[in-house]
Amino acid sequence: MGAVDDIEVVVAHTERATVRVGDVFLKIDPDQARMDVEVEAMALAPVPTPEILWRRPPVLALARVRGTALGRLESPSPASPSQWRAAGAAIRRLHDAPVPPWSGRAADELAARLDEECAWLQARDVLPADVVSRSRRRAEAVLRPWDPVFVHGDLQITHVFVDGDDVTGILDWSEAAPGDPLYDLATLTLAHEENLDDLLAGYGVDVDRDLIGAWWCYRSLVAIRWLAENGYGDPASFPETQVLLRSE
Repeated sequence: MGAVDDIEVVVAHTERATVRVGDVFLKIDPDQARMDVEVEAMALAPVPTPEILWRRPPVLALARVRGTALGRLESPSPASPSQWRAAGAAIRRLHDAPVPPWSGRAADELAARLDEECAWLQARDVLPADVVSRSRRRAEAVLRPWDPVFVHGDLQITHVFVDGDDVTGILDWSEAAPGDPLYDLATLTLAHEENLDDLLAGYGVDVDRDLIGAWWCYRSLVAIRWLAENGYGDPASFPETQVLLRSE
């Protein structure tokens, strides 16, 4: 690597960190099994992913992806409708691919996580009790059988990069596994419900929108404690909190 102008900490918390050094991104993760999943998932996924430059545990070096992210969770997406449709088409290609050869999370695991996180929220009065109860009832709809597909597993809006109407890269594959396709669609549109129509137009398959809404509630309920404990601020400011306050 030659001389660089700057170094940027992209994300850092108790589990892992990502640092940008020039055009190289260094992912530091002491969980080698999780990094193994990320590397294998990128090799299997039929969509653009970052180029792996080298791997020296606990560090994985990735090349910069061309383009810009679809947006940020806390603000409206600047991406065009055609870019959201392109993202939907890319997700469909992923979901149509053979499932990866490792296991995903079963419904009973998801139910246990929901129990634990709702208990934490109620014990600390993070949200009004009626909001937690209402959101939990809605979230429980996702705890049903599904036909597993190849899911990204953490398809946040900052993880999908576009340039023009092309998806140029999808980042952060450590949660990839067989799973519910609606979870990916819900994760990408969490707090960006206004873009769901364009995403689904590109996805090209009729889906149960009520279940997408249920996944919005589920992901929000289980995310708040982790965010609070990893230094992301006051839970009242989280987009996930606002999603739950808006849910019906």
